[in-house]
Amino acid sequence: MNTPAHLIFGMTAFGRAGRPAVTGAALAGSLLPDLSLYLMAGWHLQVLGTAPDVVFGQLYFSDAWQSIFRIDNSMILWGIGLVIAIMARSAIGIALCGAALMHLGLDFAFHHDDGRAHFWPITNWIFESPVSYWDPAQYGNIVGPMEVALSLLCCALLWRRFAHWGMRGLIVALGAMEFAPFIIFAIMFSGG
Repeated sequence: MNTPAHLIFGMTAFGRAGRPAVTGAALAGSLLPDLSLYLMAGWHLQVLGTAPDVVFGQLYFSDAWQSIFRIDNSMILWGIGLVIAIMARSAIGIALCGAALMHLGLDFAFHHDDGRAHFWPITNWIFESPVSYWDPAQYGNIVGPMEVALSLLCCALLWRRFAHWGMRGLIVALGAMEFAPFIIFAIMFSGG
């Protein structure tokens, strides 16, 4: 799924009005499984000038990058973190680990040929979902619009939950980041 959707869903499930540390932890947990990808891809694209097809067609699937993804995308490690947070009765830890696990569960379900080893260190196996959030050959033309619609519904719920202008600005920004690519791709691939 798109990262803005992960942030929206994580904040909806684990964010709490009046508890900025908990909401911040939910946002962090929603982002952390993708952070290494953004840092490595950003470095290659922006600093080294590596071509996007090399970054996403070769480096993404390389053993070096996948070894990093195994760690930050491990349901096992995040699950251990969640158990510890629950035992410690840490609302911040629960929000952080719960949002990360939600992110990973959605990635597990909606990544066809670009998934990650979610069960490391037990196994390096990568599930190849029959459904993709972006690839039309794997129902991305159905899942993508559903993701956008659910994200916008969650934004409406978040708008009601959070009255502070800063949070509402963040909600609008995340909703726009989720919705804009949908419109751009619809125009690009409409054939008109």
